[in-house]
Amino acid sequence: SLSTQLAVERAAATITGEDVRRRIGVIAADSMRGRYTPSPELDETAEWIASEFHSIGLHPGGDGGSFLQRYPIRTLALNPAESRARFGPTDLRFGRDVAPAYPAILPSTHLEGSLLVVSGTRLEAALPEDIVVTGKHVLVVPPWGADLSGAAVVAVVRTVLAAEPLAVWIASDRGSADWAAAANEELRRQHTFVGDPEALAALVVRDSVVRPVLAALGMNLTALRSRGGEVVRWDDVRSFSVALEAVVQVLVETDAPNVAGILPGSDPVLRDEYVVFSAHMDHVGVGMPDTSGDSIYNGADDDASGTATVVEIAEAFASLELRPRRSLLFLAVSGEERGLWGSGWFVNHPSVPLESMVANLNIDMVGRNWSDTIVAIGREHSDLGETLAYVNARHPELGMTAIGDLWPTERFYMRSDHYRFARRGVPVLFFFNGTHADYHRPSDEVDKIDADKTARVGRLIFYLGLEVANRTARPAWDPASRGAIVGGG
Repeated sequence: SLSTQLAVERAAATITGEDVRRRIGVIAADSMRGRYTPSPELDETAEWIASEFHSIGLHPGGDGGSFLQRYPIRTLALNPAESRARFGPTDLRFGRDVAPAYPAILPSTHLEGSLLVVSGTRLEAALPEDIVVTGKHVLVVPPWGADLSGAAVVAVVRTVLAAEPLAVWIASDRGSADWAAAANEELRRQHTFVGDPEALAALVVRDSVVRPVLAALGMNLTALRSRGGEVVRWDDVRSFSVALEAVVQVLVETDAPNVAGILPGSDPVLRDEYVVFSAHMDHVGVGMPDTSGDSIYNGADDDASGTATVVEIAEAFASLELRPRRSLLFLAVSGEERGLWGSGWFVNHPSVPLESMVANLNIDMVGRNWSDTIVAIGREHSDLGETLAYVNARHPELGMTAIGDLWPTERFYMRSDHYRFARRGVPVLFFFNGTHADYHRPSDEVDKIDADKTARVGRLIFYLGLEVANRTARPAWDPASRGAIVGGG
């Protein structure tokens, strides 16, 4: 009806450049010190967003009836002095004889079993039928001088790991000085995880250890290394026992916040489904000063602009007397800059069922570049792209055109929080204005923001969200895209 249409237009009109600029100013203030994950200032930002959600009238969507959801962050390191490894009768010392092969944490359990020796780098499609890898240690002998992170060796290691061995040991022919430097670097490395660490049981072990061990088993290390480009061979050494017991210590245990607020829908059936609006409230903290001496990375565009826009859109929807049919979930996550941490935790610990989320509209950097254009990444992967085109065409007054991904080689689709939702089967759109000279620099300040542009992007996403929330049919994936994108993580 006309009165409904006018009410919707009035709600959209509450998203103003003035409000956007004020809210970005709070989030990107110097006092927030770049909102590093984790930091007291990030917590302060989260508390401020929660208080905005509360005063707007949203329902809490976090833990235990609050707006906040906290997730654990732990920093771990191997304790080389306490860790043990044994190759047959030979005890190995971490650092001298053995070290982690890749920048990952070793599993902290006792692993004991027999040995498989693998040589050659030409992989056949499948493991031989008579070879059982599970429950065994696998020694990979690469060709002379092979780069252990080169494609040929990594392909063999991946094939072995896929068959779920206890651990993979890669024989290394590096010289002593070279070995010591690399081993020390891996032994000192700290690993920071959200939730449970993903351990990788892959180690390098020196030829000086491997040679006598193989000789005692009637095998020749030199001959195995010389098998370079030949087809991979599996030698099962049943009588030989290998043991590994890595001791991992927790150096730091802390946590960080997400903020979630819910506006319940009006349709008795569809109100159990949600349209999710998201942005990341964190940035990269304090760092190297620029030529002006400024060391606070304010992240006004990245992503105070998106965070302020999510609050603005929430406020607009809350002002409607006639609520949308579906419920709306407004989400400010942290840890985006450190590897999509907060959104990763949220999709694994959602405050509403994951399958009830019909769409994620993610807003990351919408305050700069062209005043009349916004990029909507992911349009081709679901019919949200068509819905956006339909809504965009109906609102010429916004002076805002949504276009497709201009930078496919930059893989931005995988670089913001919507990707966590997409991987779990939720159709997404990612609103983004591209990077600029101030990206991840202290100069990404509020005075460079085109607040009027941000407000018009906000109104466009408000109208889009309303359309998605009111349509009876859920947004649908393109089947080919779904097959390519939706995975387990």
